[in-house]
Amino acid sequence: MNQILRPSDARGDADFGWLKSKHTFSFGSYFDPNHIGFGALRVINEDRVAPSGGFPTHPHQNMEIISYVVSGGLEHKDSLGTGSVIRPGDLQRMSAGTGVRHSEYNHSAADPVHFLQIWIVPEADGLAPSYEQKAFPESERQDTLRLIGSRDGREGSVVIHQDVDLYASLLSADKSVAFDVQPGRKVWLQIVKGKISVDGQALAAGDGLGLLDAGTINLAAQENAEFLLFDLAD
Repeated sequence: MNQILRPSDARGDADFGWLKSKHTFSFGSYFDPNHIGFGALRVINEDRVAPSGGFPTHPHQNMEIISYVVSGGLEHKDSLGTGSVIRPGDLQRMSAGTGVRHSEYNHSAADPVHFLQIWIVPEADGLAPSYEQKAFPESERQDTLRLIGSRDGREGSVVIHQDVDLYASLLSADKSVAFDVQPGRKVWLQIVKGKISVDGQALAAGDGLGLLDAGTINLAAQENAEFLLFDLAD
């Protein structure tokens, strides 16, 4: 199967003191012409924000912005009037559309927050800005692929305005799951914690893997692992 391996230590790096970030794809001052994005998937930043640190209010347009918290709490406020704290197991989707302003801060004055910031190019420009957040307990993600984001919001997933299905899994050591990549689709895997193998390809925390061919893939955990799977239009 055609693959694009993106090792953790090959990612872009940013360190602002209060923020330490790893960029899977080109972002900000980090540019790699070979890693601009993967289909509609444009950004995966692994961010660690120091206690009380954060991103002051800033604007976005025409982007689906998703936050997946690994540990800690991320406090969100936006010009839609939304205010919330995003915690592990939550998925937040903000559609920037015609324009929105928001801020994101570490909710704790004592502990860091660790989260993935994900950007997906929407299916159309000029959408009405909107916000959605849902919790997906560990029990729903344990040793399975739990749909947490989709175009149609099926199975209680968050609505993403693009032809993408986003799955999350907490896979116990020595357990495995299978996924069928359909014709005309491709998959990006992002490992959050632990170690897994994908048809023999070893992956560890921070690694990404793009799969370009149709067929069944088998994901097996060598140790307790957490990962996201993006099923995208080719």
